[in-house]
Amino acid sequence: MTLPRRLQGLLAPSAYDHPARRVELVETHISLVLLAGDYAYKIKKAVRFDFLDYGTLAIRKRMCAREVRLNRRTCPEAYLGVVPIVVRAGSARVGGSGRPVEYAVRMRRLPRDAWLPTLIARGDADSGTLRDIAAALHAFHAGAARGRRVARFGSARTVAAIWRENLDELGRFAGATVTSRQLGVLARFGERFLREHGDLVDARAASGRVRDGHGDLRADSIYVDRASHVCLTDCIEFSDRLRCGDVASDVAFLAMDLDARRRPDLADEFAGAYIELASDDETMPFLLPFYRCQRAIVRAKVERITAADAGAPDPQRRRAAARARRLLALARRYARTPPAVLIVVGGLSGTGKSHFAAALAVRWGAALVRSDAVRRDLESGGNPPKYGAAARASVYAEARERARGHLQAGRPVVLDATHIERREREAASALAAACGVPVLGVWLRCDDRVVRARLAARDAAPDALSDARLETYLAQRRRVEPPLPRERFLRLDGAAAATDNIGLLRDVAAGTLQAWPTR
Repeated sequence: MTLPRRLQGLLAPSAYDHPARRVELVETHISLVLLAGDYAYKIKKAVRFDFLDYGTLAIRKRMCAREVRLNRRTCPEAYLGVVPIVVRAGSARVGGSGRPVEYAVRMRRLPRDAWLPTLIARGDADSGTLRDIAAALHAFHAGAARGRRVARFGSARTVAAIWRENLDELGRFAGATVTSRQLGVLARFGERFLREHGDLVDARAASGRVRDGHGDLRADSIYVDRASHVCLTDCIEFSDRLRCGDVASDVAFLAMDLDARRRPDLADEFAGAYIELASDDETMPFLLPFYRCQRAIVRAKVERITAADAGAPDPQRRRAAARARRLLALARRYARTPPAVLIVVGGLSGTGKSHFAAALAVRWGAALVRSDAVRRDLESGGNPPKYGAAARASVYAEARERARGHLQAGRPVVLDATHIERREREAASALAAACGVPVLGVWLRCDDRVVRARLAARDAAPDALSDARLETYLAQRRRVEPPLPRERFLRLDGAAAATDNIGLLRDVAAGTLQAWPTR
């Protein structure tokens, strides 16, 4: 890695107006980052690609300012401003008098040991970490800009155009890392998915699911300190079209990156936690495999650009080529439509069924119909008794009707409700039969002490989707009709990790379905 000759002086500690024992250079395909003392300086390369133009100094200055403005939305403490790079006494310096020859984003350096890749490598990234990240991303999306101007970037037409462009750009490297056959498989998958589900993509855009988001949310961009404070950094500034999109595309990017890092368990925890927070979003998990595939293609393209850079060292180019191959293999695994099936999840309140159901919907690529969300929708119109017999019957009937709509559209469904009455489970099975799809049953059980602790925690989270409390659980326990052996419900421990339980279900489903969705 080398700096252009006119910027070589930036490698000297004396080029900065603050202490710096040494200066370290980090290079990406579009940036040069100088780490000096407590600060980092990000300079944009004078490059042009199909998706990016940093070709002039005026553009690079403008993009630096935009990067600061956009990233202050999610990490204001790190993004300090834009500084000029000037040449004085024949040497480049940061700031001061002189004619600017470049501009840099000035950032406060965040400790290396709290970036997500480091936490993963050290074994310190757990379900709590990923739930904190999901909460931060959900809060960011909730406040991010939306509206007609933003929504058009998430339309099926725009998504299809971006899909084709990424494959066209990858096609220039055909024969090196990617084969024509791979490109054909990915192209056909994208075309078929948008042909069959483009109306859903457009409906989500029209309903406000498209936000001015991040656009490049990978583990490398996420900082989590000891107080669980999350910083999301390095969003796309050079293209509104690539930064704005369905919130599912941001979720899918990090989930894909965690898969690529061989941590599907963390991907399940993260995406499942986000979907639990986005309680009214039934169709996001169904869209995640498509957007995961798109994001894997994007990263493979970026790695191929690095691998083809004649100015990069050979080891760096070889590593980039290997990463591109792995990412394309991952994209190929995502490029399939999951089989339509109704998965009925039941269990008493507090047993962990909703957490499991969200993670399962993510892994399967299924619509997630939750009785708690249906109940809240129905109550918003007239506030009937939350858990009375009549209200319960109307909630379950509406949940099954929503599931029917998804199944008839060819989408698999995870139906999340307590299902403590046998007739409720029988009605769900009858629905699957009427729609001509297989049905799988899952029953979550959990130690009474764990359930009581979970329900007590809900008292501290009054905005949680489920309003079931200890008295609800005790009443359910008195009247529950557990599944009989003939109902063929798989019993799972609600205190176990969601990924482990999904693995057990996968083993059972292999005998029920011809294909279990793969990553």
